[in-house]
Amino acid sequence: MSKQFYPCLWFDGKAGEAAAFYCSVFKNSKILQDTPMVVTFEIFGKKIMGLNGGPKFKINPSISLFVLLESVEETNAAWNKLVDGGSVLMPIDKYFWSERYGWVQDKYGMTWQVSVVNKAGDLPKITPSMLFTGTQFGKAEEAMKLYCSVFKNSSIPVLLHYPEGDANAGKVMYSEFRLNGYDLIAMDGPGEHAYTFNEGVSLVVECDAQQEIDDYWNTLTANGGAESMCGWLKDPYGVSWQIVPSVLGQLMSDPARAPRVVQAFMQMKKFDIAKLQEA
Repeated sequence: MSKQFYPCLWFDGKAGEAAAFYCSVFKNSKILQDTPMVVTFEIFGKKIMGLNGGPKFKINPSISLFVLLESVEETNAAWNKLVDGGSVLMPIDKYFWSERYGWVQDKYGMTWQVSVVNKAGDLPKITPSMLFTGTQFGKAEEAMKLYCSVFKNSSIPVLLHYPEGDANAGKVMYSEFRLNGYDLIAMDGPGEHAYTFNEGVSLVVECDAQQEIDDYWNTLTANGGAESMCGWLKDPYGVSWQIVPSVLGQLMSDPARAPRVVQAFMQMKKFDIAKLQEA
């Protein structure tokens, strides 16, 4: 079920190079598909898409990838590779929540939170982490509740608020939530940040049936969300989603048919599976 969800990272022509770099940083990683437009790869069993979308959008830290690694040595090694040519958002150090943690923007613009696992024997994993800043600050909990109402088999197993007496009391300090078996993290980001959610990092949802596409699309674009083109939308919090048919990859892999499929979906906002199959 969880492979229905994955993050998409927007690059200006460097998706393949970035994916190869990330697979060199983390063990248990591999390139799944490499085309001029789209590169998909896997880290610790989680699929990630790199999209060569051109210069229009730039990745920012509002959605980062939070990686738990098995030892301090492994965490340091990943940090040293990611920070080379990049910039430090939070120095790698010991914090109250982790023996070894740092937040870095790599040379391709993607941001990573790397941390050693909480206890020895825990498995390494990678999880998209959403930071609600600026006009969205304080809306993390509301957003998670919306997402959990949209997707089946969803829950919020961890929800920590800033304590009473704190300037940010009641806001989400840290939370983990699960959408249809797929893990995500959400936090409210206090302070001044020059960024918020954009198309630089989006969340892709693959759907088997038109009804699923319709339901997700209609719910996520309601109450302040917005339709975009080619299956893209923004939800009421400005987070970008791609609601796509799971059959799309198969249709695009036929060289004779692919140009017609592209021509068909370039005319669409919400994807129409029947029209794509007719193309």
